[in-house]
Amino acid sequence: MAQESEFAHEICRLCADICKKCGDECAKHDAPHCQECAQACHRCAEECAAMAS
Repeated sequence: MAQESEFAHEICRLCADICKKCGDECAKHDAPHCQECAQACHRCAEECAAMAS
């Protein structure tokens, strides 16, 4: 993004999709570390999605 790559927004969208799917999977498990991971991944997905727009 700093170098204004033509692919920056696509990379951010891909990152958002990957982080959301990881978070969704981790959220299925009751272990505290899985829930923490899910929250972190969902926050990451939100930030990446914001950068993609």
